[in-house]
Amino acid sequence: MKAVGYSQSLPIDHPESLLDIELPEPLIGDHDLLVEVRAVSVNPVDTKVRKNAQPPIGEYKVLGWDATGIVKAVGPKVTLFKPNDRVWYAGSIARAGSNSEHHVVDERIVGRLPHSLDFAAAAALPLTSITAWELLFERLQVVEGKADRGQTLLIIGAAGGVGSILTQLARQLTGLTVIGTASRPETTEWVKALGAHHVIDHSKPLSEELERIGISEVTFVASLTQTDQHYDQIVASLAPQGRLALIDDPAKPLDIMQLKRKSISLHWELMFTRPIFHTADMIEQHHLLNRVSDLIDQGVLKTTLGENFGKINAENLRRAHAFIESGQAKGKIVLEGF
Repeated sequence: MKAVGYSQSLPIDHPESLLDIELPEPLIGDHDLLVEVRAVSVNPVDTKVRKNAQPPIGEYKVLGWDATGIVKAVGPKVTLFKPNDRVWYAGSIARAGSNSEHHVVDERIVGRLPHSLDFAAAAALPLTSITAWELLFERLQVVEGKADRGQTLLIIGAAGGVGSILTQLARQLTGLTVIGTASRPETTEWVKALGAHHVIDHSKPLSEELERIGISEVTFVASLTQTDQHYDQIVASLAPQGRLALIDDPAKPLDIMQLKRKSISLHWELMFTRPIFHTADMIEQHHLLNRVSDLIDQGVLKTTLGENFGKINAENLRRAHAFIESGQAKGKIVLEGF
């Protein structure tokens, strides 16, 4: 089968940083689906793994986790899906990636594709939807429902992939006042269109920007990028007993002692935790994706597709990785078909 992979970690401008390759058909386990991949999207985790995970000599590593496609075969213990079902998922970082014609994934982290989206538009959403949902409702423990509890959520990096869906979830499913950050006119407009009540500039001190819009402190912070650069301002802006959740990899250690005086709680979100450790509640990602699928079909949520880079091949994936590494991406980059 066709696939895109790499045999050594190289800068993305190197012609061999990602290669078109041929691989054997994958084998399926008891709870696995064999999926014919129709579309994928590219996430920052793809670029991080490519830079840092060196494959064994003589082997290729295939990246990619977001995928949409059609079930071709199922394992002997599969109960949730059958052949020809249209599915979407974000896979597991502990297994081969989805940048291949056929891909194997555990049924318990797979959802049904939204009826109202094509494969490409849907591919933009699984990983970021899982991340945003788990961060908002499980890590920060925000209560679903439109009741106004006087609480505020600051989303740092609201125009990115996770921020784009988190902004929608918070605005559509909760009573939070949603404040997104962006630093360019086009990303500011994007965040406003997604439903943020306010947009502030993260290139300026957050506390000053919050004061500009008449907000002295926030209840929750979702820090999605450059947490170490904003950390002091985050602590200053959080209310006593507030909650901070983050998903990025800070370049320098965070001084958690700064959180003590205000009794601020710190929460990590990694959507791969459940599939990595095969947690007892692993199937929650199946239920979550089905819920998001319903919300999309109901018109409550919309795709965060930013750009379609064309066919799934090494050249286009190199271009997508470079764009993500530039920090200029708005929404999600999708590739479709082999």
